Amino acid sequence: MNNFIEIIGWIGAVLIVGAYFFNINGKLKSSSIVYIISNLLGGIFFTLNTFVHKAYPSMIVNIIWVIIAIAAILKKDKPVPLN
Repeated sequence: MNNFIEIIGWIGAVLIVGAYFFNINGKLKSSSIVYIISNLLGGIFFTLNTFVHKAYPSMIVNIIWVIIAIAAILKKDKPVPLN
């Protein structure tokens, strides 16, 4: 189980940092569903990892990250291109 939690944490890191990297390099818009879903999943994975490690301040930050991503998904009222 511990290896699974570590893998989930690393996947979360890659999703969030990867989305940010592509965003600042103009390859992915912050309004794109891919960007938002990457942040949502990354935040969920980080939340699980930080909960298991009892890193509660980081867990709270990631819960807020997830809430922001969910709010962005709910705010969308038209299809967004994937780039």
